Formats: sequence, structure tokens, C-alpha cells
Amino acid sequence: MDKVETGRRWHDMGGDAAGPVPDAQHDFALWEKRVDALMVLCSGKGHFTVDGLRRVLEDMGEEAFETMTYYERWIASVSQNLVEAGVITQSELATRMEEVAARGPTYGEASGG
Repeated sequence: MDKVETGRRWHDMGGDAAGPVPDAQHDFALWEKRVDALMVLCSGKGHFTVDGLRRVLEDMGEEAFETMTYYERWIASVSQNLVEAGVITQSELATRMEEVAARGPTYGEASGG
């Protein structure tokens, strides 16, 4: 029986066989730490809720979960929630993203190091 027949959405994997859960520790990249900090700061200021973040994540679709990393999905959700809350416009966000992209593809290049 597939998820459509059970009323479950594609991301609801509870009880499904998915193989072992990796338990290896790893260092987080600086941008991942910044995503986490942004999420904590913005939610603390009341710009969005956990439910709002989850709604955007679940609405991204299966392809996003197959092609994007954990923190790529989270920054997309944070960004969408900030736009919806009126904290930043799509245009302002696009401009900031262009500025960051112009710094270079890695933090070392972005910081001049």
C-alpha cells in the first residue's frame, strides 16, 4: 500500500524501512552554523514558529529532500517564513543573495582569506 492510499504524505516515513541511521559525528560548516543561528534568532524574535518552518519544509516536495542538504532545506524554509512575515521582501533577499554570491563560492574566498 503506498502513501497516497494510507493518507500519509511523501515525507511521512514513520515505520518505513529506511536502513541504518548514521551516527557518525561531523563538524558543521560555517554557513550551516549561521543557518542554525539565524533560525534561533529569528524564531526568538517571533518572526516564525516551528510549525511555520515545518509547513514550508513539507511543502517543498520530495525532490527537495532528494537533492538538497539538510541545511539547504532549512535556509529555504527560514527565508520563505521571513518573506511571509514581511521581515524581508523577495527583491531584498535576491539582492542580498547576489551580494553573497559575488564574494566567491567558499568562505575562504568570501572573507578574502
